[in-house]
Amino acid sequence: MSVKFKGVKELKVALEKKADMGAVRQIVRQNGAQLQAKAQRNAPVDTGTLKRSIGLDISDGGLTAESKAGAEYAPYVEWGTRFMEAQPYMKPAFHEQREQFKRDMDRLAK
Repeated sequence: MSVKFKGVKELKVALEKKADMGAVRQIVRQNGAQLQAKAQRNAPVDTGTLKRSIGLDISDGGLTAESKAGAEYAPYVEWGTRFMEAQPYMKPAFHEQREQFKRDMDRLAK
């Protein structure tokens, strides 16, 4: 599962003009950590492998946070198969955290 935002370059330029980039990096890190925690809480637990495999990677000088599940079977749980129903854990966490991230960035850009 991958999410791509359009207008990131324009946002970065606007933020550099109006905001402290250290604060932007802090918001990215904080929201990334919250996304990871929510996905871990949502993950169904049998052995706990899926939950423990959900990690967080901060890159692009602190401007990118990526949370993903490393367990080999993670996509099957998220989207289901013809033999089992989906048990989404990442998508609900993302949609919830996306709104918080927008509010945090709006507050910073004002």
